Amino acid sequence: MAAQPGEAMVPLRPPFVDERGEIQNLVDAPLGSALVITSKHGAIRGNHYHTTDFHYCWLQRGGLIYAHRPVGERGAHQRWVIRPGQLFYTPPMYEHIMEFTEDSVIFAVSRNSRTMADYEQDTVRVTPGQSSGS
Repeated sequence: MAAQPGEAMVPLRPPFVDERGEIQNLVDAPLGSALVITSKHGAIRGNHYHTTDFHYCWLQRGGLIYAHRPVGERGAHQRWVIRPGQLFYTPPMYEHIMEFTEDSVIFAVSRNSRTMADYEQDTVRVTPGQSSGS
């Protein structure tokens, strides 16, 4: 499934189910990396944006509050409470933050390679509470 512009939540299509179990498709897109990210209760990830990269994240276990807004926007971030089994999307040029409300495990897939050099070249840090890009 594809994300809609400005929306974080991505609806999942029904899984394929047979006597062996089920297969849930998460993302159908050309991708450069796949990651498993563990985070402890109270951890904060993000406070940045990517100039060209996007990522889809699927929460396997735990819970978090996800927020994003377009770079340069001064209003409040849109916020979502993410529960296990939900897929959410961060487009390029969107400031984003994840606040973990429980110990959590996320599967993330992104457009670009996530080698440290590639990641840092495409990532712009944002000071919490301030807008960037303006």
